Amino acid sequence: MWRYLGIFSLILASSVFRTAACQSIPLFRVPKQQPASPPSLFSSNVSVSDVNGFAYLARMDIGAQNFLVLLDTGSSDLWIVSSGCTEDDCSNVPKYQPTPTLDLSPTAFELRYLLGEVSGVIGTETVGLGRFEVLSQVFALANQTAGLGLAATGNSGILGLSFPTEAAIPDTSGRTLLENLVSSLAEPDRYFAVRLGRDSGGSSFTVGELDPAYSDSLSDFAFSDVYSAGHAAYDYWKVPLHAITVNGTSFDVSDSRVPRAPSPIAIFDTGTTLILGPSADVDRLWQSIGGARKTDSGWQVRCDRAMVIGMVLGAGDGAKEYAIDPADLSWLEGGRDGDWCMGGIQSNDDVSSGDWLLGDTFLRNVYIVHHLGNSTQHPMVGLNGLTDPQTSLANFRLARGNDPTPPAPVLGKVTHHRYAISEGAICGISAAGGFVFGGVLTVVISACVARRAAKY
Repeated sequence: MWRYLGIFSLILASSVFRTAACQSIPLFRVPKQQPASPPSLFSSNVSVSDVNGFAYLARMDIGAQNFLVLLDTGSSDLWIVSSGCTEDDCSNVPKYQPTPTLDLSPTAFELRYLLGEVSGVIGTETVGLGRFEVLSQVFALANQTAGLGLAATGNSGILGLSFPTEAAIPDTSGRTLLENLVSSLAEPDRYFAVRLGRDSGGSSFTVGELDPAYSDSLSDFAFSDVYSAGHAAYDYWKVPLHAITVNGTSFDVSDSRVPRAPSPIAIFDTGTTLILGPSADVDRLWQSIGGARKTDSGWQVRCDRAMVIGMVLGAGDGAKEYAIDPADLSWLEGGRDGDWCMGGIQSNDDVSSGDWLLGDTFLRNVYIVHHLGNSTQHPMVGLNGLTDPQTSLANFRLARGNDPTPPAPVLGKVTHHRYAISEGAICGISAAGGFVFGGVLTVVISACVARRAAKY
């Protein structure tokens, strides 16, 4: 699966870059637990606590020291815990020790999270990812962390893979690691691909090539331009969402609240566990699915509720329906309360850069390519559906038993007022958010995940 090719050198603006022509990097799925979050900040959302989750980690070297970092397509910075971090939050994880190749900047680094925070300084160091190596790569050394629960997962930091406009480290300090990685490749190969598995061995992260275990040709993917409003800079990996299907019947989603967007906008994020959408749509969706109940802590669904849900995503000829495995919607791994499981789709009205946030419960059903664009084309997202709806439904029934609940009618779209955008409010369960660390599940959804306040 992991192929190592010859190394060559390339001079960049402030870095010397050595890399294989293409590269596959091992990706690990690990369970995570973290203390419960505080109550919801928004009336349309409920807070995160008592929910199981998983983090997807990649291994990398910084200053010849090896670390596991959270793979996050919803942020843009690379940061790592430094030896100066003595907080309980960063205890028992590997910490960066200064080396002769470290060059510190006087620029301070600080990210405030709705659930936790990180602060430190900015520097440059030799960074290795697989067989890639970047000299003088800018990154942040975290001297203080709080509320991130790093020790629970074992990751020492975050590798952000979104667009540089969302980086907290100023561009005057240097280019993001992603920019440096892809700029060394031929223009057609300036992409990375991610496959999130359902077990510890089924994940993949490649740069400049595909994993042949899932696809050997870009022609297998339906590509769409990354959505950007007018001449605005690209911020996140996002495309239009045209409709959701419930057991083959179209379910119309609400109009977008993103300025000038012709349809609702979906953001792809490996750092978020669930699918999050407008509360009015999510309520109507679960009512259309049936066998579900809304509690004070979010939507639950019967653990044997069999359903076929699809999402029609993409722009123009790239629009296509992608099926979601019912095991990701009646999410047993999220915990259960008797016959009830956590719903894999939950409410959020404060994703200001989009309308829907597609986390791991969606991304486990596709192989996704993130192409940063080149001199002739815009940045693009390519999706290759991996879930066959009938096969997944049969496997679900085999594992969970027969579903006695009768089908429910699919409810039509209701005109409603979306809550005002609260800048920086991210709600959902992220790999850095809160998860179960106790007995019976109380299903809850996050008001605040451990991410930068300005995100989305």
